[in-house]
Order: sequence, then C-alpha cells, then structure tokens
Amino acid sequence: MEFVQNNLLLIAVAFVSGAMLLWPLVRRGAGGPWLTTLQATHMINRDDAVVIDVRDAAEYAKGHILGARSAPLPDLERRLAELAKFKARPVIVHCEQGSRSSNAIDILRRNGFANVYNLAGGLAAWQQAGLPVEK
Repeated sequence: MEFVQNNLLLIAVAFVSGAMLLWPLVRRGAGGPWLTTLQATHMINRDDAVVIDVRDAAEYAKGHILGARSAPLPDLERRLAELAKFKARPVIVHCEQGSRSSNAIDILRRNGFANVYNLAGGLAAWQQAGLPVEK
C-alpha cells in the first residue's frame, strides 16, 4: 500500500498509457466490420459492392474512389430514399480516414442495410495503396 501511495503518479501514467494502447482495438469494433483496401477491391469487383463516400462535397470533388456515390454524413438520413435501392448489395462506406464512416454505418444499419462495411483507413489508405481515384 505504501508503494501505491508513494508512486501514485507513476501508476496513473501506466494506466493511461495502457488505455491508449487498447483504444484502437476498442474503436475498431465500433462501426461494424472493417475491410482492408484489398478486401474492398475484391468486394467491388466480385460482389458488385456499392461505395458510399460520406465526406463533404468539397472533399469529394478533390478526389474519390472510382464510382463512389457522394452522401455527406450530415445529409445521409435525408438521402436514404435514393440509397434504398442498394440494400440488397454489399455497401462499403468510407470517409477520409475512417472516423465519420462509423457514424454513417450506424445510420445505414438502423435503416435496414444489413451488408455494410467500413473501409479501414478511408480514402487515405486507398490512395496509399496506389488504387485509382477520380476527380
């Protein structure tokens, strides 16, 4: 007990650093199943998956995955009617780095999309893998 009292700051730092190491694992579980860029390209080519880009219009205009449909996160719920025709197909959702797409996946799942996936690393990972982007 004396050790804990004398080294409270050290114990707090150890606890915080351990939590920071576990955070990516906890976060990865959120937002549904994640796909690598390789898995995503296979799903697009073999299963006719639909790619939905949830970044804002300006980001989308700078460059996006070939054939991706723009549905900015703030507008996603209003645009569900036009996306409803894709409910039976696999849907790959992405943003710049994968953070906004988790929220989009929650919205899509609540509205009947069962086959929804998150692109790990978002557009940044797609570009880093040297995959095609259109403007």
